[in-house]
Amino acid sequence: MNFIARLSPFRAIRDLRFFLSQRQPYELGFLALSILITTAVIAGFVADSRVEKPYKKNIIYVEQWPATRTNAEIVAQQKIDQVVRDKEKAEQLRREKELQAQFKKLDDRLKAVGL
Repeated sequence: MNFIARLSPFRAIRDLRFFLSQRQPYELGFLALSILITTAVIAGFVADSRVEKPYKKNIIYVEQWPATRTNAEIVAQQKIDQVVRDKEKAEQLRREKELQAQFKKLDDRLKAVGL
């Protein structure tokens, strides 16, 4: 218990001030540089550690059709389903174009820098 009784923040600060007063100016410069680099690396990891939204399952259920339906009923249902498929395809193409534009913008930035 004697060891814990000697711990004090004021003593620690006084000891740190004494230690730093005994250092050469270039040593203090390297100390500041090492603290800056370490802080930058940790900040980079913190900034890059954002978590994306979890994947949501897209469950598609199969429809049951009677075996007695006619070709006209099949064609009519296909026309109805085609409208939905066209909308989904257009949305997918829009997302792909948006992603391509983002990559193009990044590529242009890298080319401007010379990479």
